[in-house]
Amino acid sequence: MNLSRFVVFVDLENCGAKVETLNSILEKVKIRGDILLGKVYGYTDKFSDLKPVLLSNTFTVVPSLRYGISQKNNADIQLVIDALEVAYKNELIDSFCIVSGDSDYTPLVGRLKSMGKFVLGISRSEAASTIFINACNEFQFLESVRKSKVEKPRRQRQSANNEEAADESELNKLLTTVLEEHNDEMYASELKGVLLRLRPDFNEKSYGCASFYKLLTKLAGRFGDLQVFNDNYNVTVSLTSGDSSDNGEAIPQLTRDNWKDAFKAQIQAYKEGGFERVNPSILKADIITSYPDFNERAIGFKRFSDVMKQLEKDGFIKVEMDEQKTMLIKLL
Repeated sequence: MNLSRFVVFVDLENCGAKVETLNSILEKVKIRGDILLGKVYGYTDKFSDLKPVLLSNTFTVVPSLRYGISQKNNADIQLVIDALEVAYKNELIDSFCIVSGDSDYTPLVGRLKSMGKFVLGISRSEAASTIFINACNEFQFLESVRKSKVEKPRRQRQSANNEEAADESELNKLLTTVLEEHNDEMYASELKGVLLRLRPDFNEKSYGCASFYKLLTKLAGRFGDLQVFNDNYNVTVSLTSGDSSDNGEAIPQLTRDNWKDAFKAQIQAYKEGGFERVNPSILKADIITSYPDFNERAIGFKRFSDVMKQLEKDGFIKVEMDEQKTMLIKLL
């Protein structure tokens, strides 16, 4: 597994500057490689809740000093200067993560790519420029990066109500996320390496297991999300099949009677994550994640846009168009 070496530049105003959101961004990058440098722009005292996250990840901050009519561009220009300085002077770094959707950064992305650097862009859907999105090697919407999805109905194979089981459930979710990012299968040693980047204090013994292999086997038996294979001490881990019929669980379905509750729950999850507007394609993707067989016709509509109109009529959302004539939904 090739280990990328990242520098992360964060526009705090673009990401919403919430602790959980910033942690989700860092987790997304750490799954892919090491973060060697990090810097946030536009820092003020109102973001003081971020101090523990920034300090523990050795980030530096560029304060927001507002003066004159071009106050926003000051931070933008500083980010470009810093990125180019890193690109030219630090040969260790091969990947850049830019948390912003501003089209002004497109020339920067072009220069970084011409130097052989990988560029990952992350932004809220309402602030993401199509030009910037297409310029990056890879782009992800912040709503998808942050854990704002409604969890699928599921059954644990063993009852677990104590604190230990809750910790194991959280670890199981994290390992599942890592495997999804790495195309579902990894060597156990690679998986543990990623886990240690995400949770430096991780230790199998904290979960009552003498080895990582035993812990993986324990989680696989309890939650049913992981498959562990041991072939002459070459241990690999993958995700179980998405077909719920294998374990007796029914695939959740949306009907004309329950679809509004499902959409309302997902919209509420976005609001709790600090989002005011999202792209409807993100909403549809998250609904399909929870309800794989979702189909507009099954709930009485021809197109997803018709679903949006009904939700607007019911007062859950307001359909808007941005400057690029892209549909957005305002969460009410």
